[in-house]
Parts: sequence; structure tokens; C-alpha cells
Amino acid sequence: MPLIIGLTGSIASGKGAVSEILTGFGAIHGDADKIVHALYEPGKPAYYRIIEAFGNDIIQSDEFIDRKKLGAKVFGKPEAMKLLTSSIGNISEAIHDTILSWRNTLPENGIGVLEAVNLIEAGYSQWTDVTWLVGCDEKIALPRLMKRNNFSEEEAMQRIASQKSWQEREPASDLLIMNNESIAILTNKVTEEFNSLYDRYQNNKLEPSRYIEWQKNN
Repeated sequence: MPLIIGLTGSIASGKGAVSEILTGFGAIHGDADKIVHALYEPGKPAYYRIIEAFGNDIIQSDEFIDRKKLGAKVFGKPEAMKLLTSSIGNISEAIHDTILSWRNTLPENGIGVLEAVNLIEAGYSQWTDVTWLVGCDEKIALPRLMKRNNFSEEEAMQRIASQKSWQEREPASDLLIMNNESIAILTNKVTEEFNSLYDRYQNNKLEPSRYIEWQKNN
């Protein structure tokens, strides 16, 4: 059966960089955000529900929904976010279907990586074999996010504050990878951890995920 790695971490922690390293080992990568975005592409039922809920001003010239404008309408507004989530539809089902597809189509020694900021909170970890957490100190993440998203310091701090810290997610994770240094150091860390994980997986020595016990108590 293929090995499925769940990968999580707060915004600007370096999840994407870790995913790139893992795909270099032959892993197939799925980004939960992109899976969700596909649910409300033009012509799909969720597309019309979102426009009805949030207005025509979120439609771009190419007919796709402007996610930046949509995000501005829901960020920091729990009721609006709840409305968006219900308008999109069954997100968990779409994520689960992706993982089931990997289980059914990848070769016996294949690897799938599901990247999701809310992997633990949304329960997606129940469908993965291990949960990897990428951590980053706020003083490192802040300038990264400002540069990447062209945010002001205030905007970046709001985004970081809106998500759970790595310290809160660590009890449900099988591995914490701190990403406060260079990409070379990160690559070495991920390579070492992946080789160890894959060796245990191939020799049927993979321990039960810590998420299982965490889920029972939360």
C-alpha cells in the first residue's frame, strides 16, 4: 500500500519547500487549497453559490473567482467564513477522495503528500499514515510572508495570528521540522527524516500515528 504523508504548518512556515523536496523523491503532491479551489471553478455548483453569497464583484475578467477579493470578505469574520465553507460544499469528501485515489492508483511503494494548513484541525490526518509538521519562529515567518504576499507588517501579523502555532499542533504530529534556517539545512533535515520514515515503512515498522491518540482526547 502507498505511503501517505500529511504535511501541515502555519502560513509561511515552509510547507511548500518541504513538499518540493519530497516530490524530488518521487512523491505525488496534493495541495488542499488547490483541491478546494477546483470545487468552485466556473460552471460548478459551488461557483454560483459563492457568487450569490458574496456578490458579482468577486468575479474576474476570466470568469474565475478572485480569491484575494473573496478572502478579504471572509478573513477575520467567522460568520462569513462559515457561509463560504457551506457554499463550497463537502470539502472533507474531496480531500478524502484524493487520498483514496492515491491508495488505489499509486504503486505499492508509491508516496503521496497531502499539504494542508488545517490538516489536523479538519481531521484529514485520519486518512494519512503520518503527520509531519513544519514549524517556524514568528520573527522568521513574518518577513517571509510580507515579501511573498506583498503584505504590510500588520496584514502579515494578522494572518499569522489567525492560525494555530506549531506548538499547538505538535502533540498531534509524528514529526516536527523546524525551518528557521537555510533551504540547504531544510533539505538535509527532510532528506534524513524521509529516508528513516521510508525505511520503517518498507520494513513494516511504521508506528501508529500520534494523531490517532490525540484525536481520541480532543
